Amino acid sequence: MNCVEFRLKELDVEHFEIREVLRCILHTIFFHRALGLVRPKDIDLELFDITYVQCGDVDVEKKIEERIDHFIERVEKHPNKKNEICLSFYEVKNKQATWFTNKVERLYWEQWYINLNVAQHHPKAHSNKSNPSKTVVDPGESAPEERNARRAALESSLREVMFQIIKFVNEKKDHVPSVPNLEGVSFPYEITISSSSDSAFGMEMFKRMLQTGHPSILS
Repeated sequence: MNCVEFRLKELDVEHFEIREVLRCILHTIFFHRALGLVRPKDIDLELFDITYVQCGDVDVEKKIEERIDHFIERVEKHPNKKNEICLSFYEVKNKQATWFTNKVERLYWEQWYINLNVAQHHPKAHSNKSNPSKTVVDPGESAPEERNARRAALESSLREVMFQIIKFVNEKKDHVPSVPNLEGVSFPYEITISSSSDSAFGMEMFKRMLQTGHPSILS
C-alpha cells in the first residue's frame, strides 16, 4: 500500500493565532474524511472572517485540543525550531504474533503535513482554558496598520489552505480504503508533532515507508 502525502501551504502566524489556525485546518481535514452520518457544526473563527465545519464528535475535538496544546508547548520550549504537525490515517492489519512484532500493524494510507512559521517577536497569549473556544488576543506592539495588513494576509492564506484541502480530497481518491466497520466518525488516525531536529521522528517515518511503500507527494 502506498501512503499519499499532502503538504499544505506554510502559514506565518503569531503565537496567539496558533490555536484557531490549527483548529480550522485539522477539523476541515477530519470533516472531509468523515465516515457515515455526522452532525456538522459550523464554527466562526474569532480572529478571522472564516467559518469552518466540525464533525460534532467529542472524541475528535478532545484529541485535536490535546495535540494543539502539545504543539504550543513545543513552540514555547523550542522557539527557534521548525515544528510540524502530521495527521495520519491508517488501516489496522492483524498479523501473526512473533517475539519481535505486535499482533496489530498500522498501514498508513494518507498523511497531511501542516507547517506554521511562528513569529518570535510578539508577546504570547493563550486560550481561555475554561472555554477553549475563546482566545485571549495579545496583538503586540506593532502599529495597527501593520497588524491589520498581516492579519489580512494570514486570513487569505488560511482560506487558500482550506481550498487546498478540498482540492486534494476531490482529486485524489483511489488510495482511500473501503469504509471500515468501526464506531466513530473518522478512519483510524493519529496526530504527531515533530521538530526539525527530531531524529526519532525521522526514524519513525522511515519505518513507516518500509511498511507502506514510498509515499506519493502532493503540494
